[in-house]
Amino acid sequence: MSERGYAGTNTNLVAERAGVSVGSVYQYFPNKDSLITALHERHAMEMHAAMETVLAGPRSPGLLEQLAAIVHAWLAAHQVAPELHQVLEKEFPFFDAPSDQSAADQSIHRRVRQLLEEHRDEIVQEDLDLATWIVLRTMESLIHAAVIPPGTPHPIEKTEQAIVEILTCYLCGSS
Repeated sequence: MSERGYAGTNTNLVAERAGVSVGSVYQYFPNKDSLITALHERHAMEMHAAMETVLAGPRSPGLLEQLAAIVHAWLAAHQVAPELHQVLEKEFPFFDAPSDQSAADQSIHRRVRQLLEEHRDEIVQEDLDLATWIVLRTMESLIHAAVIPPGTPHPIEKTEQAIVEILTCYLCGSS
């Protein structure tokens, strides 16, 4: 799909690329649009898994270290297939289920909200629900801008550090 775009891709091509029959594709996906929706949800599940992996590892003492680990993991995950992310986010954003209808998005939101609650004493923002929404939208927007072609004109390491600094300043009131 990333090579041909929406118009140039059909279920026959998807089946051929996957090495399965067209009937098998239709068994799980009634049309091309449902495939794109599934790709969006798979992406969200990958982001959730990346976040859980770093948060389940050796616990860093502070919120800054944990946010930095999440940003790093999400940047790395997005760099695996930037062309696919470009297609999904630039050409087909309307196939992304609303967050309240995506199990993966809801899990990400709950986990980030939990993380903020665990570090409540470090956070100056009063409304943790709003802070969770701001953190997630900031990370998503800046990470997509950094990796989706043409991407950032700056070294990815500096961009990663800047994203963490933005989040830290917003949440904690300082860098």
